[in-house]
Amino acid sequence: MSVSRRSLLAAGGVAFSGALGALFTGRAGAARAARQGYGPLLPDPRGLLDLPRGFSYRVLSRAGDPLRSGEGPVPGNFDGMAAFGAGGGRVRLVRNHENRTTAALRVPAVPGLTYDPAALGGCTVLDLDAAGRVTGERVALAGTAVNCAGGPTPWNTWLSCEETEDRAGTAGYTADHGYVFEVDPAAPGRTGAVPLTAMGRFAHEAVAVDPHRGVVYETEDAFVEPFGLFYRFLPARPLAGTGSLRAGGALEALRVPGLADLAVVDEPGAEFPVEWVPVPDPAAAVTPVRLQDFGRRGITHAQKLEGCYWGGSRVHFVSSYARTREGAGADHHGQVWSYDPVRRRLRLDVLFGPAADTGLPGESPDNICPAPDGGLMVCEDGGGAQYVFGVTVDGEVYPVARNAQDVGRPGAPEWGEFAGVAFSPDGGTMYVNAYTPGTTFAVTGPWH
Repeated sequence: MSVSRRSLLAAGGVAFSGALGALFTGRAGAARAARQGYGPLLPDPRGLLDLPRGFSYRVLSRAGDPLRSGEGPVPGNFDGMAAFGAGGGRVRLVRNHENRTTAALRVPAVPGLTYDPAALGGCTVLDLDAAGRVTGERVALAGTAVNCAGGPTPWNTWLSCEETEDRAGTAGYTADHGYVFEVDPAAPGRTGAVPLTAMGRFAHEAVAVDPHRGVVYETEDAFVEPFGLFYRFLPARPLAGTGSLRAGGALEALRVPGLADLAVVDEPGAEFPVEWVPVPDPAAAVTPVRLQDFGRRGITHAQKLEGCYWGGSRVHFVSSYARTREGAGADHHGQVWSYDPVRRRLRLDVLFGPAADTGLPGESPDNICPAPDGGLMVCEDGGGAQYVFGVTVDGEVYPVARNAQDVGRPGAPEWGEFAGVAFSPDGGTMYVNAYTPGTTFAVTGPWH
């Protein structure tokens, strides 16, 4: 770089707001983290999920078991998820399956819910009674590809994201992929399998809906150059309910003047003014969106943009990591950003890093959701043992769960990450997926 990071921050109009402090920026921080939260994790005698004392879990679903609907086996590769109230203490979980063409357990191709019969991904729904017992499990979306994360809408549907840009004819697909699909967990047939094409065709990761204005924010998971973009979709019919996003709208991409790569920012609390630039071709008919010509002022990129959710008055999103050896402007273990649409300011809230210090716990944050204490829950997607971490509003980190299925065991799964963390509407139960071996857990205990 020709300028220092601090001079770049000054040129970008940065302000330091006293937001969440850096996580794991030194070993003293790691020591403090061990004393926070709910205490140390205890080994699970069943070898599934390590939790703090006073907490317990229930296995709700396992890949390969029969679906209660009789439609086939439970698909594999559990990923993004959301929890919806169903009245009387009942809950519906809608869960993504990030299946590629090589998946061993596809989402069954149910008539009326299947977009492309050659694609193996999609969503399933679990019905839970007031006691937390599973009373139903069924397909809600099929024939989609690499369904990674997504996000809930204010009208209680789920937006499921395809993390791929494959076109018809690739890998045997009969339709283009790279879209967002709306899923109604209460009545999947009402939404069917209709791509929301105006929201763009790219490697989607997650979305978050502004419940006040109806704007939909989208992350793009691109881990090789050119890196992904952060988008906003301005619906033609904002907040109009189920199916309204099919009416189209305008897609725009984030531009921070003077900041081409979010990775170079390493000061939590740093704020930047934001511009939004129209996407020339959201359908990516010829050129992927992140490669399109946004004009002489350019656009802002970031490596591995992943989790996204709306909290309070801001949208929060994750850059899972950045690596200079792969073309990023700096190294980090992960960033959590937030954007204030009223002030039109972007802020770095949390920094995991530096990436060079592998002795510190926590790396590659992925799915995130609000925690009962007002902080965050973060699913880790890195190397070694995989954790769910909590982050307090003061920026302290604490362990919540560890996937014991891939700890110290020969032949451990390659993708033992956590995904889809979400809380029940009453805040009393945390739901989370182990990606592989596919497992959905319900965790109860003395949540703050």
